[in-house]
Amino acid sequence: MTAQRRNTAPPREEVLATAMEMIAERGLEKLTMAALGLEVGMSSGHLLYYFRSKDELLLRALEWSEGRLGAERGRLLVRAAPARERLDAYVDLYVPDGHGDPHWTLWLEVWNRSKSAAADADARERQAAIEGAWHRDLVALLAEGISCGEFRPVDPDRFATRLRALLDGFSIHVAIGLRGTDRDQVLEYVREFLDESLPAAAGCSAPSGSRPEPVD
Repeated sequence: MTAQRRNTAPPREEVLATAMEMIAERGLEKLTMAALGLEVGMSSGHLLYYFRSKDELLLRALEWSEGRLGAERGRLLVRAAPARERLDAYVDLYVPDGHGDPHWTLWLEVWNRSKSAAADADARERQAAIEGAWHRDLVALLAEGISCGEFRPVDPDRFATRLRALLDGFSIHVAIGLRGTDRDQVLEYVREFLDESLPAAAGCSAPSGSRPEPVD
């Protein structure tokens, strides 16, 4: 029975979770197929059989991490709360936890590798799909806030593109540990930008189809 268990490959989700843990604890440069194989009890050859290359492993780990963030984002955005409160929650989820944030470390590496001539169209499309999900959710939230008068009228798609560019720039600074751009300061800067760009109007308390929570 013991031998059989040793020969049974762990679920791919366990491999991806372990890869993220290694990035968080040791940094991306320590994540090799051999080192990951030791952690999960598999040979580097076996890992390559499942993932084909380190690039594919990194992209799959990013997709797995984004899947978890996407579920959390969905829960935040359907809450019975003002659109601005949910927008702040979106921003809070978007910005890295701090220097060396494993999710953003992985994003930076995937972006860097996607610039090479060897990067295939499939990988780029998968990255675009991840970013597209963030964008669509933001556009929908902005449109909701505008429709009920909580935000001033803007083009939701254009504003979302500008806001995400701002978030990406600040997030890279936080992830690489650029002096003067810690997480709390970045969140303050973004809230100031939103206060100036989307001044609150009448306000609406809940997303469509949601019941507002009782008020004491």
